[in-house]
Amino acid sequence: MRASDRPEHRDPARHAQGTGPLGVGADLAAQLGLVARGDPAAFEAVYEQVGPPVLGIVRRVIRDPAQAEEVAQDVLLEVWRTAFKFDVDRGSALAWIMTLAHRRAVDRVRSVQREAERERRTAAADIPYDEVTEAVESRLDRERVRRCLGSLTDLQRESVTLAYYGGHTYGQVATLLGIPTGTVKTRMRDALIRLRDCLGVAI
Repeated sequence: MRASDRPEHRDPARHAQGTGPLGVGADLAAQLGLVARGDPAAFEAVYEQVGPPVLGIVRRVIRDPAQAEEVAQDVLLEVWRTAFKFDVDRGSALAWIMTLAHRRAVDRVRSVQREAERERRTAAADIPYDEVTEAVESRLDRERVRRCLGSLTDLQRESVTLAYYGGHTYGQVATLLGIPTGTVKTRMRDALIRLRDCLGVAI
């Protein structure tokens, strides 16, 4: 298959605005059968026909245009990969694809909502980092700190070391480690709780 024919190189937004559906008599179910056997020409035909309605149903669930186009792309890739799962006895090919699209869109919305909730809970539960470090510096010697740092997991110790000894912010630590800021905050929160318990720091 040429690179330009691969499903990952297609743009659902372009197809949604461009060419119309297949000619009269086109059998989407039959085309899906060919796609299930890895036929790129059949996928091209399916893509042209369902690209606009897929993007349309996704946009009704996801308001952000960029995210909607990304999800529509994922749906069409899922059609390419899982066409063999389509069962003509259980409904039409278009209904099957639209169900995939709606499910993907709803999953994305829920995922975004869960991430926002995790960020909110993490921010609310943050232990004041400066207070902990000041108490450690004033009341505990370096060897004891090193011993307590050794009680942390590798991931916790790495985050604390970058933030405390390296002087980096949460955002900078996230960039250095290549992970989300929310993940860094969660690691730091858990690490500081363990350090507080180990060192006996009153907060």
